[in-house]
Amino acid sequence: MAFAANEVVISRDAMTVYGFLMDGMNNSLWRSGVRSIALRSGVRGQKGALYQQTVTGPGGRPVAADFRITDARPGAEVRYAVVTGPARPTGGFYLSTEGNTTRLRFALEYHPKGLRKLMNGIIQKSLEGEVAQLEQLKVAIEAHADD
Repeated sequence: MAFAANEVVISRDAMTVYGFLMDGMNNSLWRSGVRSIALRSGVRGQKGALYQQTVTGPGGRPVAADFRITDARPGAEVRYAVVTGPARPTGGFYLSTEGNTTRLRFALEYHPKGLRKLMNGIIQKSLEGEVAQLEQLKVAIEAHADD
């Protein structure tokens, strides 16, 4: 199994952070590897929404990485699952209020099967790279909330 987590404190209330995270269209504002994203089905920003996403893969190749919002608790949690692509991790954002700020934890896990188990080191590095982008998420939310 591969697992990675990271956290930041964002100078916004939990509902503002939650609203930003629930809208998958915001991924391109903070995730460097997102090439394109569109709502494929469901309601934008709602549990069950399916987003069609293309990301930069190994060697710079485009890779499908569609995801679905699988669980949502307003102001507290957003969970999702990647449903297409070579790796299909699950992940979540976990929010807690700290005064006028929000502590945000981002965690990803992937359970490789078959020959993919041999690539666990590469997968681990990939997950670590994803959660390391939380600082860009913090900047995006704080800038977005000022609009």
